[in-house]
Amino acid sequence: MAKYETGTVVQRLAGNVYEVDEGNSHIEVNQEVAAATGAGDLLIRVCPAHVYSREADGTIGVEYAACLECGTCLAVAPPGVLTWHYPASSMGVAFREG
Repeated sequence: MAKYETGTVVQRLAGNVYEVDEGNSHIEVNQEVAAATGAGDLLIRVCPAHVYSREADGTIGVEYAACLECGTCLAVAPPGVLTWHYPASSMGVAFREG
């Protein structure tokens, strides 16, 4: 029986295909609510694709093109922090892991 090699998370994510809807982010962060609730650090910690980052000015950056559309951020973000919807039809991630 052949042994299945799983590889690193980065190697496995590299097998996915992303169709990016340039200029039309499907994720927006309400910076005021994120700062007031401390949700920015939470989003940075929990996102498996590292979509969220802390910018030099203290705001939360969003690299929406890398989003796995898993919904983890929606599950943990306090109300009002995120505006999130699925990307437009035929856009977003296409999983190739098999």
